Amino acid sequence: MTTPQRQLRLGAFIMPTGHHIAAWRHPGAQADAGVNIDHYIALAQTAERGLFDQVFVADSPGVWHKGDKESFSRQGRVSHFEPVTLWAALSAVTKHIGFVATASTTYEDPFLLARKFASLDHISKGRAAWNVVTTSAEDVYGNFGYEAHPDPATRYEKAHEFVDVVKGLWDSFDDDAFTRDKASGVAFDPDKLHTLNHIGKHLKVKGPLNIERPPQGHPVIVQAGSSEDGKELAAASAEAIFTAWTSLAEAKAFYQDVKGRLAKYGRRPEQLLVLPGISTVIGRTEEEAQAKWAELQALIHPSVGLATLVPFWPGEDLTKWNLDAPPPYIPEPPKGINSRAHVVLELARRDKLTVRQLYEYLAGARGHWVVIGTPQTIADKMQEWLENGACDGFNVMPPVLPQSLNEFVDLVVPELQKRGLFRTAYEGTTLRENLGLERPASRYAVPLAKAA
Repeated sequence: MTTPQRQLRLGAFIMPTGHHIAAWRHPGAQADAGVNIDHYIALAQTAERGLFDQVFVADSPGVWHKGDKESFSRQGRVSHFEPVTLWAALSAVTKHIGFVATASTTYEDPFLLARKFASLDHISKGRAAWNVVTTSAEDVYGNFGYEAHPDPATRYEKAHEFVDVVKGLWDSFDDDAFTRDKASGVAFDPDKLHTLNHIGKHLKVKGPLNIERPPQGHPVIVQAGSSEDGKELAAASAEAIFTAWTSLAEAKAFYQDVKGRLAKYGRRPEQLLVLPGISTVIGRTEEEAQAKWAELQALIHPSVGLATLVPFWPGEDLTKWNLDAPPPYIPEPPKGINSRAHVVLELARRDKLTVRQLYEYLAGARGHWVVIGTPQTIADKMQEWLENGACDGFNVMPPVLPQSLNEFVDLVVPELQKRGLFRTAYEGTTLRENLGLERPASRYAVPLAKAA
């Protein structure tokens, strides 16, 4: 018996105007995308036409900004929708695509978060996912009445507890609790309602949730991060992990590392999908693709480029640097910054990049893998990573929206399908079914099953 060919899982990672830092200036971009619902409707429907598993938006509980007033005035991502609200609207104009919304375990309330995502799962008929983040931004704590931003260890410790609480709240009602029998007048069985009564180090949550169990049991749990803490959180609770690597060797090492951590949590390798980011610049010829990339890079204002480097050189006045010389020094990664800093600073050190070259490298996708070429070239790269144990699929990061997503769906997806690497129809109606993930049993059903 031959082993079936593995197929890619694909998510569309959407930044309002695209992932390139100058995308909003491009003629193929929607400049007011962040608050343009028609733009997002078109993107979700395009991704669904391309048979993507899911669409994903990053989010932060504060304004995205690093740099001076000059660079701030040139940012195209300052204003944007709250993701759960956005996905609820888009679920009404789509049928199959899943929705991944970012929400913070540091700055959100677990009861309200559980209720929002359960509601989204019901509204979308089983297509919701939660991207669990601890929030690395250090300048948002004042929005929530905190005196300081918690350190990484504290944030991740709370995150483990937070995720467990949310899952417990989603299990408040048994799957069959609601009979809604009009003849008898009995709506539900109170014996199938469970109160969490959680008292932990960081959280105290009584429950139960005031909405029945979501169609997927639990919305899909997603996590993004490659630090030690991030990998442990993913191994313990995530069903998909978004990550950033630029070489096959690094991606394979990460894949083996994070999958190897699952067993100690009683989990199997197939219960966690590894989805690295890939930003594609697509041309019908290599020359056309390179010309598109050059056009994008030419739109970067130096102040915006330098702002991408601020997190790596905190407190430094980068405006005094010679853009066409290497940085005066390469620091150790700043304490508390996300793990991508290690990748970026090591690249600058290894390749002796100039300041301009370094910010141009970051411009496309903030350190994620940028692939420039024809649909065949891009499919070759994606196939190589899949077949060499570096991924289960990709989080596709279009550099310009809507243009780049249209190009990926129209040009790359057919090439992947021709090679048998991607579906030609959706397998199910829920996000879990399309991702090949099991529907989790309620924590209250397991003891009952064992007792029987």
